[in-house]
Amino acid sequence: MVTSLRRRALLTTTAAALSALALAVLPGSGAPGGTAPAASAASTRTVRSPQSVLGQQALNPVFSSPVSTSECRKQIHRGCYSPLQYERAYDLSPLYAEGITGRGRTIVITDSFGSPTIQHDLEVFDKQWGLPDTQVDVLKWGDVPAFDPTDADMNGWADETTLDVEAAHAVAPGARIVLVETGVSETEGPVGIPEMQSAINHLAKEGKGDVVSMSWATSEARFPGFDLGDHTSLTTLRYGFQAAARYGVTLTASSGDGGGHAGRVDAAWPAGDPLVTAVGGTELYLDDTGNRLKPDAAWSGSGGDHSKVFSRPAYQNPVASVVGPHRGTPDISMAASPDGALWLYSSYDPTRTGWTAGGNGTSESSPLFAAVVALADQLAGHRLGQVDGLLYRLYGHPGTGLVDVTTGSTGAGGFTAGPGYDQATGLGTVDATKLVHALAGRR
Repeated sequence: MVTSLRRRALLTTTAAALSALALAVLPGSGAPGGTAPAASAASTRTVRSPQSVLGQQALNPVFSSPVSTSECRKQIHRGCYSPLQYERAYDLSPLYAEGITGRGRTIVITDSFGSPTIQHDLEVFDKQWGLPDTQVDVLKWGDVPAFDPTDADMNGWADETTLDVEAAHAVAPGARIVLVETGVSETEGPVGIPEMQSAINHLAKEGKGDVVSMSWATSEARFPGFDLGDHTSLTTLRYGFQAAARYGVTLTASSGDGGGHAGRVDAAWPAGDPLVTAVGGTELYLDDTGNRLKPDAAWSGSGGDHSKVFSRPAYQNPVASVVGPHRGTPDISMAASPDGALWLYSSYDPTRTGWTAGGNGTSESSPLFAAVVALADQLAGHRLGQVDGLLYRLYGHPGTGLVDVTTGSTGAGGFTAGPGYDQATGLGTVDATKLVHALAGRR
């Protein structure tokens, strides 16, 4: 089963809510594919398939234009946030005033199939929020088939692509974006990953990317040989990451949307790879202008795990008492909750053209944090490379921009947020101005 991280919104919809949705949704915006096939127990533990996005669309209405957060709560009983609210919530304005927008830096997004309308959709997104336009450089890696909006798999990946590109651009509006579209759908286990790794390897060696965001994942347990303790089917596919490390390219990945499991040794990969920064999810509580009504909490669906393939990397020694001998995730967290999702514009599916603010999950948090790294790269004047070492060195020091998240939990079998590092939100969330300066050595 295909597994990008376009997740199932973990909301209970009442009859009243469905009535409100009917008022908000545009004509013809029902799910064209009908009910998505049920996911297997193995595939739903950390990720959700693009096909199941279509089954969720009745809960994710299309608007002709964005509305305020308070109006969203009236109409669909959850929050909807704009890039302008994120700018205030993550303290981005002082960076923009300094001219730190990601200019001169490149964010690479990797997705199967991509979206044929991504440039147009980003331009509509920019015009709505007063953001500068940027050219999305599309790199088709392999034999990428022509887009078919009636194909559930392609439709789901286009949804993912829209989120990845618009979220990254919302935080680093001056950064260049390279969208890698692969011709094989990334699935549970190794299927589709060789194409992703080949593209990352190529871009790293050619110097054409500073930060790579990956909003996809698979369980380590889905690789052949896992049950026998043989992990070579996974480790031999890391060559793209190893090239990125050699050339100073930062890698970020979504930590997953299954809530994690405190007693399981089996991480979502690539987030569980020591060469990758695992980005978990929080829930933000913002008013209509982006002021926080209360501190962020751990999002209930955010993934946190212990890897069976990788032992604890040296940079996690400061939190060894929490993660134990294994690589633990996540490292850091940003917005992911369906209650407070980022507004997105898309037109790849003519039956659902318009604005949505649905269950974004940790597919949103990875490009958000990748964009923060792009800002830090610009301020530093060079690539920061693998940033986990920097993040864990900042841990415990005041004024570094690491904001501890101390409330919320990640499901019945998962983790609870509390003071200090935890596997609900990692080192916490970010004050972008302070963190960017700290990462760039400009405190």
